[in-house]
Amino acid sequence: MSEHGSTLPRRQLGRYLREGRMQCNVTIAEAAALMEWSESKLQRLETGNAEKIRVLDIRELCRIYDFDEEFTTAVVGIAQQASVKSWWHEYDDLIPEGFNVYVGLEASARGLISYQPDLIPGLLQTADYARVLISDYWPDAARDEIDRRVQLKIRRQSLLTRKRSAASLDIVLHESALRRVVGSRRTMAAQLRRVADMSTLPTIAVRVLPFSAGVPIGHTVGPFVILDFGRDSGNKPVEPTVVYLENFLGDLYLEKQAAVDRYLEAYQALQRSALDDATSRDLLRKAAKEYET
Repeated sequence: MSEHGSTLPRRQLGRYLREGRMQCNVTIAEAAALMEWSESKLQRLETGNAEKIRVLDIRELCRIYDFDEEFTTAVVGIAQQASVKSWWHEYDDLIPEGFNVYVGLEASARGLISYQPDLIPGLLQTADYARVLISDYWPDAARDEIDRRVQLKIRRQSLLTRKRSAASLDIVLHESALRRVVGSRRTMAAQLRRVADMSTLPTIAVRVLPFSAGVPIGHTVGPFVILDFGRDSGNKPVEPTVVYLENFLGDLYLEKQAAVDRYLEAYQALQRSALDDATSRDLLRKAAKEYET
């Protein structure tokens, strides 16, 4: 990690600015000229290598790229996080609630490793299961807003099923997620069948951690996702691995190597105590049948 703080917000900021520029069909030379910058300065910003980031400059780039108010607020919020050592995205702070930073990271990932102790993860949820959770989290939201959020969650799942360069998913799912009823019994039956079916894909591994496994690492651990972004032609990471921790009030992104290693070790311990793939799939299908009776 840079001594100036987390590199993650600078990389994310650069990606959003680069995509915005390209969508407007503005070349890097044209944008740099409008900012009265050198092309190399804008390139450093777009690749996440800028040492100093001025909010005034970011606002001007957002204006040039014709970003709407919400997106501008989000991008500026990310810029303001550039000097923070652990990037904590609070929903009610700098970045608007409707702007999901994690989705941007997830879309770029080549592999995801996850532990989910309570719920089926978003990438494996059915529309009905997702709708119950979203409706309960935003009880005052209009129906079309709920529909939009459900559709977004379902579209994210193409990351795992696309024909070219599908991302891999390796997940340990606690048995409590199978027994916790979300919506109706019919919803749960369909949801567990969906997870079982997805686990047959060569890029998806689902293992269930049974109640009988106790507490494998001697301490309870909340849900987490480890995102890997692949390697370049020189076998170097395209971007540093990131650990994502979801919290009721906000999201925490960890990229310090010691933190990443600690979560990888925790995942390996959970994985060793979990059922194997075939037994996990059998348990999922058995639980689905129980909900149908």
